[in-house]
Amino acid sequence: MVTRREFLAAGAAVAASAPYELGAQQSARTLPSVLFIVADDLGWGDLSCYGRPDYKTPVLDGLAARGTRLTQAYANSSTCSPTRVALITGRYQNRLPVGLYDPLPIGTPYGLPPEHPTLPGLLKKAGYATALVGKWHLGWPPSYGPLKSGYDEFFGQLGGGMTYFTHRAGPYLGPPTAPGLFDGEKRVDREGYATDLFTDRALDFIRRVESKPFFLSLHFNAPHWPWEGPQDGARAAAIREMAHYEGGSPRVYREMVQHMDTAIGRVLELLAAKGRANNTIVVFTSDNGGERYSYHWPLRGGKGYLWEGGIRVPAIISWPGTIPAGRVSRQLAMSMDWLPTRQQA
Repeated sequence: MVTRREFLAAGAAVAASAPYELGAQQSARTLPSVLFIVADDLGWGDLSCYGRPDYKTPVLDGLAARGTRLTQAYANSSTCSPTRVALITGRYQNRLPVGLYDPLPIGTPYGLPPEHPTLPGLLKKAGYATALVGKWHLGWPPSYGPLKSGYDEFFGQLGGGMTYFTHRAGPYLGPPTAPGLFDGEKRVDREGYATDLFTDRALDFIRRVESKPFFLSLHFNAPHWPWEGPQDGARAAAIREMAHYEGGSPRVYREMVQHMDTAIGRVLELLAAKGRANNTIVVFTSDNGGERYSYHWPLRGGKGYLWEGGIRVPAIISWPGTIPAGRVSRQLAMSMDWLPTRQQA
């Protein structure tokens, strides 16, 4: 049986250890790029390749067919921020104060310390262009933020939740009023559905870094509440509150997940058009289990619970020619494994 470290070392960890293992004679352009996609509150069974019975996700199903699909992958936590701490640091989240809290509202004294080593920071030192597009949720400027923790650029939401059309965040009870969309550390206004805005920015980033390897964290807010499908713009302004028990339907949830699937297809198509598909590691996973409209069968529980439904997540990794294609693995893995702690020479 392949061990956890042996398996993951063939994926994203290869890039993380690139400056130590690939040798000075190898040009930066030959290093594998990394596209790391994280869905928000997507349940273990919410992709058709994981058993969702009422809709299809053909893009991610195809990614799994070209790579390896893990059936026993786990989030480090059943909620958002702690898992993201583990993912970006490669450590148990409770080793840092920020990993003990969720949510992290504006004004909180906690955040990811800028001096702490991170996955994007290590790759940046190795010569990678780095960007986070989508959700951060690890602390607020001026003390914290993506630009202070290894990312060259950031476009997305700094907090935990945001409406999809008006791009407003908080309060969680009552009409959302605070601007939630940022470019760097500056609040910005944009028109459009959040999933599309994030995808467009990801495409723009890939087009601008043709001369060097990249690490792109594409962290969608879908399908996190408030549940708003891509066709629901006319109703978005009428949403009464951000609270997760308001609104939504199985139809809306399906549209949100399928639209994200289509958006990922746009990114993969650009990689192919640029001739970078075969030298890009693509990872897809979720930050924790799903909520109201998720499909967890046969698991018990969901987001916020430490039963299987709250922490087991989909995980797909593809790297043509290196990662086995069409493989289903029962190897145990968790969020922090994508940046394994390794003794360097």
